Amino acid sequence: MESPLLLPRPHRILVVGTSGTGKSTLAGKLSLGLGIRDVELDDLYWNANWVPSTNEVFVEKVRRVIEENETWVIHGNYGQSRPLTWPRATALIWLDYSFPLTFARATRRTALRWLRREELWSARNRESLRKTLFTKDSILWWVIQTWGRRRRELPALLARPEYAHLKVYRFRTPAETEAFLAENLPDPKLTSPRSSKAGSGR
Repeated sequence: MESPLLLPRPHRILVVGTSGTGKSTLAGKLSLGLGIRDVELDDLYWNANWVPSTNEVFVEKVRRVIEENETWVIHGNYGQSRPLTWPRATALIWLDYSFPLTFARATRRTALRWLRREELWSARNRESLRKTLFTKDSILWWVIQTWGRRRRELPALLARPEYAHLKVYRFRTPAETEAFLAENLPDPKLTSPRSSKAGSGR
């Protein structure tokens, strides 16, 4: 009997979930292990100096990626990209970890980025202490705002008939995610995804 964890083909995978759950890390492992394009929506959305793309420009970037690649793993939560990505995808992975774990991971990641002065995405942006802690754009505040909202919104979205074709994986613990990787990748331990482009997960 085929394992229920096996990904359908062709590999067109969405990874969603609150910032801090590890979407970019998981997507990087899938990209390397399956040999498919890794598409980070943050990378398409943000320009230098944290200037966002307009909706029109962002959607066009997403459209181009989908048209130019038969297989991919796309990670991020941008609603404006959904009409393009969800109908085309074959699988959706929802990292639905507990709030304490998610917040702790987001805090650790943000602190390490700031300490290491990591450059994010092709725009080469950097986290600042002020932006992280003292503005409305704080990623930690974003986690607080969106964790519960995603748990309300995603089930409603996934219940829509136009998304019935998606094979949905909802993982509530990192152990469940690791079991999924072990089932789908030849050797998950050999995959070492990029770290400097890890997303904000918005």
